[in-house]
Amino acid sequence: MQFDTPLTIALSKGRIYKQTMPLLKHAGIEPLDDPETSRKLILDTNHEQVKLVIIRATDVPTYVQWGAADVGVAGKDVLLEHGGEGLYEPLDLEIARCRLMVAGRYGASLEGDPLRIATKYVHSARDYFAARGQQVDIIKLYGSMELAPLVGLSDLIVDLVESGNTLKANGLEPLEHIADISSRLVINKAAWKMKHNTIMQLTDLLKQAVEQNR
Repeated sequence: MQFDTPLTIALSKGRIYKQTMPLLKHAGIEPLDDPETSRKLILDTNHEQVKLVIIRATDVPTYVQWGAADVGVAGKDVLLEHGGEGLYEPLDLEIARCRLMVAGRYGASLEGDPLRIATKYVHSARDYFAARGQQVDIIKLYGSMELAPLVGLSDLIVDLVESGNTLKANGLEPLEHIADISSRLVINKAAWKMKHNTIMQLTDLLKQAVEQNR
């Protein structure tokens, strides 16, 4: 694929980056540096017009929304929290799959008013329990979510669950499913109009790669 206009792609380090690379390679895009070993935050690629910006996963939608990046790859969990303003979400890349779940001690109940919920997914948790007609007190945490019910900080947690092994190791279990999570391609609305042909070609090639990986 030829890139006739500059294109900036926002990615986060770790699992999403590693699983996105084969998809971008299918589109002919390969970084010249490895973000795990390089201190650079803007990576050059084999196309002079294409740059990768390496940022926190939670910041990807914001960079794309405000046009600091034309496109990005973000988990659906992050997009649910962000709200999706200023973004198009045309493609499920079907990578970094997991589930957003309510979890707690074995046999814990979702009944009670108000429950205390520990999570970093504040909006998703509040919306889920509001749909159940329940008032909850949200306690925002940034890590070690499983600890909260064990020390009495919260009744339940809302967190991402992949295998469930971490929950099990801490005497917790998944209780209710909130959403299936995977990483999505997100596009700045202005870039979609101004760079439509380039972004459409990229989207089509990524879609081909996703279909081949099924």
